[in-house]
Amino acid sequence: MSANEHRTVLLRGGEVHSPADPFATAMVVERGHIAWVGSEGAADAFVAGVDEVVDLEGALVTPAFVDAHVHTTATGLALTGLDLSAAGSLAEAAERIRAHAAARPADRILIGHGWDAARWPERRPLTRAELDELTGGRPLYLTRIDVHSALVTTALLDLVPGVRELDGFHDGQRPLTGDAHHAVRAAAYAALSPRQRTEAQRAAREHAASLGIGTLHECGGPEISSEEDFTGLLDLARSEPGPRIVGYWADLDVERARALGALGAAGDLFADGSLGSHTACLHDPYADHSAAGHTGVAHLDAAAVAAHIVACTEAGLQGGFHAIGDAAVDAVVEGVRAAAEKLGLARVRAARHRVEHAEMISPEAIAGFAELGLTASVQPAFDAYWGGEEGMYADRLGVERARGLNPYAAMLRAGVPLALGSDSPVTPLDPWGTVRAAAFHRTPEHRVSVRAAFTAHTRGGWRAVGRDDAGTLVPGAPADYAIWRAGELVVQAPDDRVARWSTDPRSGTPGLPDLTPGGDLPVCLRTVVSGQTVFVRPNE
Repeated sequence: MSANEHRTVLLRGGEVHSPADPFATAMVVERGHIAWVGSEGAADAFVAGVDEVVDLEGALVTPAFVDAHVHTTATGLALTGLDLSAAGSLAEAAERIRAHAAARPADRILIGHGWDAARWPERRPLTRAELDELTGGRPLYLTRIDVHSALVTTALLDLVPGVRELDGFHDGQRPLTGDAHHAVRAAAYAALSPRQRTEAQRAAREHAASLGIGTLHECGGPEISSEEDFTGLLDLARSEPGPRIVGYWADLDVERARALGALGAAGDLFADGSLGSHTACLHDPYADHSAAGHTGVAHLDAAAVAAHIVACTEAGLQGGFHAIGDAAVDAVVEGVRAAAEKLGLARVRAARHRVEHAEMISPEAIAGFAELGLTASVQPAFDAYWGGEEGMYADRLGVERARGLNPYAAMLRAGVPLALGSDSPVTPLDPWGTVRAAAFHRTPEHRVSVRAAFTAHTRGGWRAVGRDDAGTLVPGAPADYAIWRAGELVVQAPDDRVARWSTDPRSGTPGLPDLTPGGDLPVCLRTVVSGQTVFVRPNE
């Protein structure tokens, strides 16, 4: 415990978002926990006994956000390296690649992220020959925005013996998927120096702290990063101030996950792939795939899901899966239900197993999630990026099927616990933007209230790791909070199809910033984790 955690701090003169007192303007933090929340008048009694008094000057204090699905090293590499997410055309992407290669002559490998040919006028990715020319023949690993396929140079392929025989290898006109992609990803990350890796992890944690994020759920695994990357990140989080890291290791080897320090053998344990790369597993074929009848790729069936959930439950670890397509989500529900029939429903529910993404989820599967106690770890920015009648989802699935994706309101009504995240670097770390995306979903019937989305992005993330005593500013809770410069506080509900509550101030519902699209989002002034300040905005 650091010296900061022993300090007693009084914050006063602001708006404290707390269910303990909806009109609170002050808060006391002691020994890394919330000690008191209350009114300005009562705060006077604490002044003499604290080490520090912070005048909030009207600022808003909320629980720190929890991003429930992050790839920390990849996020840092995107922040510090080649990021193509803003490239508006193939030509612009090519120029960014050429400039990055020229600026990093000493790097053993060039790594980039974020291209999305579906948004380019040319409607095609760069070819391998083009990439070879742009990089001067150097190794380059370049992930699509969904991270489920990648473009590579010939020099990187040459570092991976046998890659051309692996499933998912394609000629120079198409990105790599499946086993071929996993093999080149492993080679690319193995070529990073320890210094590059640590710098990227540090950059990601610093960026998260600047956005009011107090906890990151790291989703690592043998097909995603490396054991050295995973354990190095956990060690870094223990040794340096910053957002805490909760580690998930996507491996059917439950004891290996435990040995690496993971909370669960979960996260991106792939039941299928992604919609953008045509690898999410569907019941009915894709609408826009050149191969007639193409329904994606299934990596795990219900029997494999059941065996893993049994092993995790018996080992006292969380289990979980990445599942996006409706066939994959149904396989997960079927498998978890089989595990519950073997072990008992109460035991499986108590383990709080989780499913990442769960985008194409039917009403029957939603009922299954609720019955089995499965947490849905979801990414509302996916809808903001790719939803709507003219978005990528509609291209892949047709408008009618796409309209059913990410039905957050139905999930909440059924009692499915939600935890919100970004899947960064797939979409950026952006907690208030994430809350806005859930509250203003492109499909109106899927919208939830700002309060419900905010709760899922704070308390929901803690609940997803088995903690019910955190994520709110109440006495006894961990002192994870952020201070914000925000406009008027309001109570926002989307419409009458979602449960509302009174907006009368006498109802005692604490307000939150107005997140109506087009308006400014709150600006983080300070982030505190376990009573320790991990970010202060310069010149504030």
